[in-house]
Amino acid sequence: MMKYTSGLLFIFIFCTSCNEQNETSLQKDSTNSETNFSGEWKSKESISMGGNIVCLYDEGDRMLSKTMKIAEQADFLTIEVPNPSPGAVLATSQEKLAFDGKESEINHGRGRGKKFTVKMSAGGQTMTVNSIVRLMTAVPFSINTQKQQFVYVTEVWKLSNDGRTISVQANAKITLSGDERSWKTVFDKVR
Repeated sequence: MMKYTSGLLFIFIFCTSCNEQNETSLQKDSTNSETNFSGEWKSKESISMGGNIVCLYDEGDRMLSKTMKIAEQADFLTIEVPNPSPGAVLATSQEKLAFDGKESEINHGRGRGKKFTVKMSAGGQTMTVNSIVRLMTAVPFSINTQKQQFVYVTEVWKLSNDGRTISVQANAKITLSGDERSWKTVFDKVR
């Protein structure tokens, strides 16, 4: 009788433990599916404004926008922002950030544009964007002479546990001047 009772107790404990693990994994899966970067986001200032590096980016770039609409997929996300240019063909511009770590490029012509890589953390709560922004700047005391300049920008995007805010910690290093800047921008979810 004792062996029979011990066996039943063992089966009960084992089944209870398995059930708790399944419930825990289901809770984690539902949390991850609910808390991602998807949604409409708004901030008091653009990401580039906080570091006062506005002149680096062309119109329609996500770094200049105070609002973003993000759609997250399994291996990339797209960021759609309003294009403020009155002559813009599209009312919005879109940037695709692939999580594969491969370099992507946006070329604006005349020596302007950016190359970037994106990595998403295993938990999906942190995204790191490393960019090299290239632009042409006027050479001091020289008429009509411009020189290529590079700015290295790292953005670390952190999604809050409740999925209601995104904080973007940005760091930039400007090659010609050697200036380094660091700032934080917070976006709140509006939808």
